[in-house]
Amino acid sequence: MKRLCIYIILCTALLAALVSCKKGGDSGSGETTTEEVCPVKFNADSAFASIERQCAFGPRVPNSAAHDSCAAFIAATFRSYGLNVSEQRTTLTAWDGNKLGCINIIAQYKPDAKRRVLICTHWESRPWADQDADESKRREPVMAANDGASGVAVMLEIARNLKELNPAVGIDFVCFDCEDYGAPEWAEGPADGSDWCLGSQYFATHLPEGYVKPAYGILLDMVGGQDAQFLFEQNSKRYAEEVVARVWGCAVTAEASDWFVSRDGMAAIDDHIPLIEKAGIPTIDIISNNGMGFSSTWHTTQDTPAFISRDVLRAVGQTLLQVLYEEES
Repeated sequence: MKRLCIYIILCTALLAALVSCKKGGDSGSGETTTEEVCPVKFNADSAFASIERQCAFGPRVPNSAAHDSCAAFIAATFRSYGLNVSEQRTTLTAWDGNKLGCINIIAQYKPDAKRRVLICTHWESRPWADQDADESKRREPVMAANDGASGVAVMLEIARNLKELNPAVGIDFVCFDCEDYGAPEWAEGPADGSDWCLGSQYFATHLPEGYVKPAYGILLDMVGGQDAQFLFEQNSKRYAEEVVARVWGCAVTAEASDWFVSRDGMAAIDDHIPLIEKAGIPTIDIISNNGMGFSSTWHTTQDTPAFISRDVLRAVGQTLLQVLYEEES
């Protein structure tokens, strides 16, 4: 996933606005009011169980039985929570000439609502652990507990709580396929990074017929690792600064600011880029980065449930519930 470049720049007035951006502002009494805390609580144990369930299929590498079985599981779970589910199935050509059977999974809550929010992630596994410290393992597939399954797990758990939450807006959950099939370290892919994020590129240029574009999108990537830290991803800040402010402000209300750090991080080539550039949907990337690199298990054989933190899952999930709770139609 994600070729990256590092930007070390001074934080702007966005930082000061993170807490004050909450609805309510100055009450006129000299006190600052904050938004009511979402009463629905994110169940991290349930999300963790979902990660284990996905990993039980094995690495979900495109064109594998595990891949197809997991796609069916994800779609069936969204349906069981009462969402309208559809699939974009197509064949995509990878950097190495391989033809990849791509399955983008779309699950909609309140499909007729005019104001919508997009929450998305990628769900498949990388075929090569090319960042593994053990060179003998670098051609093995990645289990993708964090880099794939964690985002799906957070989305499924939010979907499970929608009846109780009853948000005023429609929600599109989209699970992108073929995100992590970019050229490995020993191969040479396109210089522009177009070998990554194939499923989201397809979605952004083939929006479903009659699709109502969401007001904004939130991408989840590596949102369960024990070493997770979410800094401002630079493309998110450039193209959707107001959404960054909203989400990081909600993290304060959700008591998740230990993980949502108000500091500039890296710029990532990730699934939000096609959504911004090709679909015109302002989208931010909640991605684990410490300003210098991604998770320690990134693209290694160590990306297993053993290195997942329930506290991190809870921080991300509760923040998103707060975002949706504060939405107005």
